[in-house]
Amino acid sequence: MNYRCISADCHLDLSWLPPDLFTSNASRDVLDFMPRIVDGDDGGKWVNKQGGQFGFVCGMGSFGRKYVPGMISRADRMAATGLYGDESRTSRRVTDPQQRIKDQDRDGVQAEVLYGILGAVNRVNDAKAAAEMSRIYNEWLVDFCKAYPERLIGLGVIAGNNVEAALAETKNLIQGGIRGVEMSMSGNAIPLFEQQWGPLWQMLSDAGLPIHLHITPPIPPAIAPHWTHREARSANALMVTKMPLAAVDHLVSMIFGGALERFPKLCMVFAETGLSWIPYVLDRMDYQWEEQYRDILPMKPSDYWRRQCKATFQFDATGLRLIDILGANSLMWGSDFPHPDGVWPDSQMYIDKQFGGLPDEVRQQIVCGNAAALYGLKI
Repeated sequence: MNYRCISADCHLDLSWLPPDLFTSNASRDVLDFMPRIVDGDDGGKWVNKQGGQFGFVCGMGSFGRKYVPGMISRADRMAATGLYGDESRTSRRVTDPQQRIKDQDRDGVQAEVLYGILGAVNRVNDAKAAAEMSRIYNEWLVDFCKAYPERLIGLGVIAGNNVEAALAETKNLIQGGIRGVEMSMSGNAIPLFEQQWGPLWQMLSDAGLPIHLHITPPIPPAIAPHWTHREARSANALMVTKMPLAAVDHLVSMIFGGALERFPKLCMVFAETGLSWIPYVLDRMDYQWEEQYRDILPMKPSDYWRRQCKATFQFDATGLRLIDILGANSLMWGSDFPHPDGVWPDSQMYIDKQFGGLPDEVRQQIVCGNAAALYGLKI
């Protein structure tokens, strides 16, 4: 495969999955928790019998929001390709392998790293049902990627609140030939600095699989009765803006918790977090290490970042000014397709805009080489 551009952050959302995927494959005791489609005045919606809401059929983003023309400029650009039209919904364009490849070609991309349904899994509110939902999705994902294994790089989803369940599912994923796993760290997740995660880090290290932490949107804030439209919009803007900064906890936990020291072959990817915050956090960690935490780590925290960590971004002009601090080997570009804050189908324009001043070898490393090396793609 002639790889020139690899998107290290794209998505397969629940709203685009086959209608009976979960209800046809779940065990009877958790069947009522499984998402299914019901018709409504505004079209089909994904719900479960426990009152869970998972968005519109073929909706926008991990919440499956309804596309409203004029609300989000990038969504309008995507809609112009027919993404939210009747034909795309009927064929489930985003989760049809042949159409997925066509959308890659439209964007000048030769492969995508595919994050899954953790946002939806987190809203089930039942640990056993969430594990079942993850298993069903992961089995579907393996078959989906087999259609174009050199272009569809799927990441299995595992729970962050149950070590034994995470180990069992990761073992299944390794046997299925998956390229990496993404972990849910929402709600009642076990902190990453706890030693009980050691067997999982060992399993991933032995298999050469990276662990991924993608920003996960919280449930949108409830609109207070006294809020004006402007106040409700402000609350939502606050939520969207601060989402990437949750990654600070995970980065500090993995480094000061010692996981990256004990497992030097473990690679960790912080997805869609952007870059600009990382140098400050590394400086802060290095300072604290110098002052009071030399007893728990033999190296500076920033050394672990450069050795074992990567971050994905779609557009971060400030972060790209800090490549010398971050290390070019730590950065991977992604289009975020098909999410409405991504840059598809104009990825090449955005790449030219933000990478225009970089040496060709550095640009190619960030938009292709680093991802190819991490996921075993031969350039």
